[in-house]
Amino acid sequence: MIYFDNSATTKINDSVLESYLEASKRYYGNPTSLHVMGEETSNLLKRSRAQVAELLQVESEEIVFTSGGTEGDNWAIKGTAIEKMAYGKHIISTAIEHPAVIKSLEQLEQMGWEVTYLSVDEKGQIDLDELKQAIRKDTVLVSIMAVNNEMGSIQPLRKIGEILETYPSIHFHVDAVQAVGKIDLDLAGSRIDIAVFSGHKFHAPKGTGFIYLKKGRKLAPLMSGGGQEKGKRSGTENVPGNIAMAKALRLLLEDVTAKRKRLSELKNELTDYLKKLEKVTIFTPDGSAPHIVCFGMNRIRGEVIVHALEKHGIIVSTTSACSSRRKTKTPTVLDMGYTKEEAESAVRISLSHLNTNDEVQEFKDQFNLIYQQLKDIN
Repeated sequence: MIYFDNSATTKINDSVLESYLEASKRYYGNPTSLHVMGEETSNLLKRSRAQVAELLQVESEEIVFTSGGTEGDNWAIKGTAIEKMAYGKHIISTAIEHPAVIKSLEQLEQMGWEVTYLSVDEKGQIDLDELKQAIRKDTVLVSIMAVNNEMGSIQPLRKIGEILETYPSIHFHVDAVQAVGKIDLDLAGSRIDIAVFSGHKFHAPKGTGFIYLKKGRKLAPLMSGGGQEKGKRSGTENVPGNIAMAKALRLLLEDVTAKRKRLSELKNELTDYLKKLEKVTIFTPDGSAPHIVCFGMNRIRGEVIVHALEKHGIIVSTTSACSSRRKTKTPTVLDMGYTKEEAESAVRISLSHLNTNDEVQEFKDQFNLIYQQLKDIN
């Protein structure tokens, strides 16, 4: 089986799984409890938080553990809205955000907030002048993803941050789920106030994640209860998951430059091959993240390609795993100016540094067969 759907989820690293199992067996005390087992697990949790913070070059108190990207995005958006509702009810985002962001914004709109959705160009990037014009006196949040999960397009976060320097009261939230390990994220030196991460996107267990919340910024908690995570996120902590996630992040960021280079080489081999096929359109723009290739075959729906490759043991997807089955979101391809027919043809390959040249070659061999079978369909 060749797995090319790493933007949907990744296989848990073997050594990370071992750490998870070991922690589950040995350190099962509640970290909030006063007894010795509680103290032991609490110390492990602190060490995991410190490790994540050190790897991202931020402070431990700026890391808050969550259950993953969906919770993190919901919290960043709704937590800001609740915390700052006395100052305004206007939010700025983009048309190509992950469903976790879009659905959170839609829920707030139903409750009286106003949302301005910025358009994107053919490269999937926002217009900075449009952002400037969208900012109002009652704007409390700008929410813009770092790397698009369907196209791999990268937003100009530094330039967005420069614009927002003039508006210190506005929270700047970044969905960084597809960015970690793929592009540079200088959190400490940036204008970013909240960044969201999901463990299962970098070979950690599902149900793990964290947010970076810049010191001095406040989010209203969405989960009330026992006051865990210093009152920010109540609920008994997932100690084994957080230990495993911290290890997975460390492994991901070891030799990260070499890993990105490898991803880029694999991606370039795929795009160079696909460009030679007359009836294939590559949607992923130049200068995008190194792990995503989105393409389509003329007049062939994406799911046809997905299932055809599946028969040959190659796993790819259409769009976001969170929206492709239920069609809950307009494909990013449409927002970038392509037609509905082209958008319906979209197929996404998303790579991990664990993928190989042999796997790419096998994809090319099998896709050649599929292409020959389908190319003459009108």
